[in-house]
Amino acid sequence: MDIYELHQGTAPLLVSLPHDGTAVPEAIAARLTDSARRVPDTDWHVSRLYAFARELGASILVPRHSRYVVDLNRPPDDTSLYPGQNTTGLCPVVQFSGEPVYRDGMQPDAAEIAARVETYWRPYHDNLDAELQRIRGERGRVVLWEGHSIRGTLPFLFDGALPELNLGTAAGASCTPALQQRLADVLAVQGEYTHVVNGRFKGGYITRHYGDPEIGVEAVQLEIAQHAYMDEDSFEYLPEKAEKLQRVIRRLLEAALA
Repeated sequence: MDIYELHQGTAPLLVSLPHDGTAVPEAIAARLTDSARRVPDTDWHVSRLYAFARELGASILVPRHSRYVVDLNRPPDDTSLYPGQNTTGLCPVVQFSGEPVYRDGMQPDAAEIAARVETYWRPYHDNLDAELQRIRGERGRVVLWEGHSIRGTLPFLFDGALPELNLGTAAGASCTPALQQRLADVLAVQGEYTHVVNGRFKGGYITRHYGDPEIGVEAVQLEIAQHAYMDEDSFEYLPEKAEKLQRVIRRLLEAALA
């Protein structure tokens, strides 16, 4: 089964895009609500947004399937990443809007969730881990860059409007202070986009689980408000806006490699 696509680069940088996928197997899609069938909570076009990273020598890992099949950025035991706050789970039953994902009575049970973990979640993580080990073995260090995007306003998940660039380092635990400072400096000097470090989005499971700066594996998540590069209602990619944003992302990735 085509679970993911991996491009292997030469630099000590792995770009993981765990919510880029849109595929939903028909047996699952038939149970979704009409609104969920549009997979609206996709991190739309992030693989296109980050395509230039190949020029920097980055490896890039992209899944095929939607987060509605299984969320690759959640722990396999489905422990909440943000206790006390609204969020979505390992096999989401609620959309970011608060609407249901499934028709009444058609949510996955524990056995189906376990099967999805084995079929979709584990292969992605096995290869993510293997690629991190390959790069670290060859280069002595590796930066894992988690590329994400989300609607800029989602009252179910957060109050008000999200800053356009949201850098997360698990409150400083997933990378060295020096790396976080270099990235914060890039954000501080650009004048195009609002930004925050370790705000509402501090990094999901992948950032928190794999980031281990003591052994040379640093992990960073960048959550982008989608209106910075696309139309949030039609899901249309807007090349001119995207090219402007890519210039800032490039400077961030270059700082990560410094």
